Amino acid sequence: MSQDKSGYPIMGETNPLHNNVYGPPQPGFGMPPPNYSQAPGGPYPPAAGYGQPGFAQAGPGFVPGPYPQMPYPQMPYPQGPYPQGPYQQGPTQPGFPGEPIAPAGSPGYHGDVPPSYYDNDEFTNSGFEDKTIRRAFIRKVFMVLTVQLLVTFSFVAVFTFVDDAKDFVRRNTWTYYVSYAVFFVSLIVLSCCGEFRRKHPWNLVALSILTLSLSYMVGMIASFYNTETVIIAVGITAVVCFTVVIFSLQTKYDFTSCWGVLFVCLIVLLVFSILCIFIRSNILHIVYASLGALLFTCFLAVDTQLLLGNKKLALSPEEYVFAALNLYTDIINIFLYILAIVGRTRD
Repeated sequence: MSQDKSGYPIMGETNPLHNNVYGPPQPGFGMPPPNYSQAPGGPYPPAAGYGQPGFAQAGPGFVPGPYPQMPYPQMPYPQGPYPQGPYQQGPTQPGFPGEPIAPAGSPGYHGDVPPSYYDNDEFTNSGFEDKTIRRAFIRKVFMVLTVQLLVTFSFVAVFTFVDDAKDFVRRNTWTYYVSYAVFFVSLIVLSCCGEFRRKHPWNLVALSILTLSLSYMVGMIASFYNTETVIIAVGITAVVCFTVVIFSLQTKYDFTSCWGVLFVCLIVLLVFSILCIFIRSNILHIVYASLGALLFTCFLAVDTQLLLGNKKLALSPEEYVFAALNLYTDIINIFLYILAIVGRTRD
């Protein structure tokens, strides 16, 4: 058998191993393609198109051959004993031991998607930072303060305009010392016992006792001044307190950072008051009353900003009784010092 230069047999010669004669040479192939139309079983119809985009449809000259079919079962597949009820959630997530699964519908449930960074917004609004809680706290404090001031100035009005009440408190000065003792005890309890002033309704009971005792003291002191002096002092106190409260709520200056300085000034004022007991001077008493009114005006600004919660120092929303007590005592001290100033200057 002869071969060409590339090592392939020359077409048209006999293969000594198979005794076959190769046909005429075909371009690109060693032998012609088989004709499936002459296979046993007759000609097959042309294959229909599969309708897939991007693929050419089978032409009329292409006839697919018979492909063997595997004996797949046509019956329904056997179903395992899967639970048909609600699925039981395990205590932890698969792949993350120790992490509990958040129930569906909760803020921490995300399904199969990663959580969003905006889902943590509910954790940033705590009880002390929520504006709604802080505003409700401020409203509650000013409501309690309004009731206290109405009670106090009602006593002042009775002891100022009713002559029988004025004569009674002037003759029975022992009632002043009793009311002072009751006020001092209730003030210590509310100021020093934090658990007690948070217990409802005992905190309101103690605050009511303090308000009544201090109201009687203020009314008895006002009975020693004439009616015109008391009215002037009430008017000046109302204007000063209203102006200081509005200014403290609107200003950006932090008065709470000066609380330590004011406390030192309060100690100096107490020492000055002891000096005024032994030195009987009208000018000295006016200076003392002026310094006292100025100091408690600053305390009123500090205590007002303690309600806001956006300064260096702030009160908890649970301390509405303590906040109302601070504002109430500040306003009463301002009134008593202004009453002393007006009374000394008019004498």
